[in-house]
Amino acid sequence: MEKILPACPVETTLMLISDRWKVLIIRDLLEGTKRFGELRKSVGGVSQKVLTANLRSMEENGLLTRTVYAEVPPRVEYTLTETGLSLKPVLDALSLWGTEYKKKKG
Repeated sequence: MEKILPACPVETTLMLISDRWKVLIIRDLLEGTKRFGELRKSVGGVSQKVLTANLRSMEENGLLTRTVYAEVPPRVEYTLTETGLSLKPVLDALSLWGTEYKKKKG
């Protein structure tokens, strides 16, 4: 069954990346493919359960792909899709805004 998206494009974007962890996952995957353990370290402060739930949600929404390699121990890698990569300007804008805000408050 297909998800019904909000009429407002801003609401749609927030629905997909509104979780703090999702934005940080995207930030880290913009650098390239990462394994689960690498993401857990780079995102910092996120539990395994929450990271797994966010990664699954992002995969379902087409923001990233999960590749499992038939090795022992199993190796799983996460990579942003074209849709996920298209969020780079959004994260760049958030970064710029945050930098300017910190200058004003600091």
